Amino acid sequence: MSKDLAQQTALVTGATAGIGRATALALAARGADIIVHGRNKSRAADTLQQIEVLGASARFEPADLSDPVQVTALAERAGDVDILVNNAGIFHFARTADTDPATFDAHIAVNLRAPYFLVQALAPGMAARGHGAIINISSGAAATPGLGSGIYGATKAALESLTRVWAAEYGPAGVRVNAVAAGPTRTEGTAAYGEAFESAGQAVALKRLAEAEEIAGPIAFLASPAASYVNGATLSAMGGQPALG
Repeated sequence: MSKDLAQQTALVTGATAGIGRATALALAARGADIIVHGRNKSRAADTLQQIEVLGASARFEPADLSDPVQVTALAERAGDVDILVNNAGIFHFARTADTDPATFDAHIAVNLRAPYFLVQALAPGMAARGHGAIINISSGAAATPGLGSGIYGATKAALESLTRVWAAEYGPAGVRVNAVAAGPTRTEGTAAYGEAFESAGQAVALKRLAEAEEIAGPIAFLASPAASYVNGATLSAMGGQPALG
């Protein structure tokens, strides 16, 4: 594989499992050095080991993204980064009447506020250096209504809106901002939903769930020089819409 991301540093949030870990490995395979964010030190150690096997350097930076102070501290410790992947997120499904204030606030804090403040802290440095790539991880829930996914989908729709705003703000300085809308993906987090989630794969044209690596591929593409004229886009990695009939 081409090392087209050599001498670049990527911060991937939620990189100790699932799509985040697959993304960290995909970027490392292309030569990037990785800042692995997460909260689980043992899972981080496994991710770091896999990255080092690929010949890239990596370090672990823990932070609770629901705490804005820790988000700011994470950005400060990260320093100059060339690629930011806002992957970390939470999803607790409940209908509107059953969504309590704590659940509402948690989704806003992790899925929306944390990416906002990471971009606020790190994008100006990218702009000053004249290059950078930011990829925000969205979901099909941003555009498709689902019972119980209201606040989760709302945060992802807002993140897609911010993607377009940031693309306009930072694009003139050489910083590209895009999003990947991930379809139903088999991860450690979604495994908790069991067979109910497995059936979600039957709702897409490919008739199966995605593997985390299949979402990481589009993310790595958007970070790469091959996507040098892609800015402000939301790339759909949702398996396609089935035909109605």
